[in-house]
Amino acid sequence: MKQTWRWFGPKDQVSIDDMLQAGVQGVVTALHHIPTGTVWTEQEIAARQAVLAHMEDGTPSNLAWDVVESLPVSEDIKKQQGDWRAHIDAYRQSMRHLAAAGIKVICYNFMPVLDWTRTSLTHRLPSGATCMRFDLTDFAAFDLHILQRPGAAEEYDAALCEAAARRYAAMSGAERDALAGNVVFGLPGAAEKFTLEDVRAHLAEYAAMSEDTLRAHLIDFLSEVVPLAEELGLRLCCHPDDPPFALLGLPRIMSSEEQYVKIMQAVDSPANGITLCSGSLGARPDNDLPGMMARLGDRVHFLHLRNVTRETSDVRGSFYEAEHLGGDTDMVALVEAVLKEEARRKASGRADWSIPFRPDHGQDILDDLNRRAQPGYPSIGRLKGLAELRGVIAALEPRIGL
Repeated sequence: MKQTWRWFGPKDQVSIDDMLQAGVQGVVTALHHIPTGTVWTEQEIAARQAVLAHMEDGTPSNLAWDVVESLPVSEDIKKQQGDWRAHIDAYRQSMRHLAAAGIKVICYNFMPVLDWTRTSLTHRLPSGATCMRFDLTDFAAFDLHILQRPGAAEEYDAALCEAAARRYAAMSGAERDALAGNVVFGLPGAAEKFTLEDVRAHLAEYAAMSEDTLRAHLIDFLSEVVPLAEELGLRLCCHPDDPPFALLGLPRIMSSEEQYVKIMQAVDSPANGITLCSGSLGARPDNDLPGMMARLGDRVHFLHLRNVTRETSDVRGSFYEAEHLGGDTDMVALVEAVLKEEARRKASGRADWSIPFRPDHGQDILDDLNRRAQPGYPSIGRLKGLAELRGVIAALEPRIGL
């Protein structure tokens, strides 16, 4: 399991020196400043690689850009409208440039409108640490009373609507603004940020789209890019929905094992793969993460290892981001399933037998509380998670023979 670290570029509060001191073996990054739908040029890719290659004092870092996260898919592609064909052409050209630069793994997602959703970015825990949280009542308050989405009340039961009304009434103006900002925060590090009006406009355009239609659009997209990925030796891997259940009346198509299987079968290629995110998928109680790794592992090209604590047993419910070994996902069993898949790959001669992973997210602890890094991406909290995962890997590897 190759240990990588997500880095948001030169403006990231976590430096290249910090990554080296954490002992990571590779970097996950993206050209976040380039607008979605435009080409990542060879020059921009090379510039990012050059920055990664050196510590602050000019000493070689020996760190390489191993995984792209994300090469974003535009809303036009998801909706098949506007400039969607030009955006696919740009995507394909970016793939060519990334392959020429030696980068082989590209993570993306196909979530409509909101790439991930939390109601709090700094939920305080009893220890004093903070973490990201999704509170269903707060989200319903946003949907019903801030966004005022038509038909929203039909998607919540009466008790939740009443609780949301009470929650909203008790909020100050600043708290309402903060909730709205958190929900529409958008893709980490992205150049674009949505306003409430942007969200309303996108929702109107998605209003008549079914899950089957959105899935068909993903299959059409993959039919255009996967053959090129095969030709270039790239591995594409789709990130799951976060959270993995319906929100704002939008279709969700990558929330469960069944949904992943449909996409893998529809475009049946080793280049059409999975980013197995244990935190996103783990927010849903009917997702069996170790089992998914065992059954779908030959198509898992990238791993996000994090944990969540679910606050209800419902498929759609509140949760918060737990310590890496402390939530509802059996992380030891999941890592064991990953190592077994690596052993199978190694025995069969696969060049990609070592699967890159990163300690995903982390609680803000110690100096993280003052550093104000990208939400969900503190330095010490992630290092703590990485250290815990290293311990699990070190304990299991000898048993599996890696």
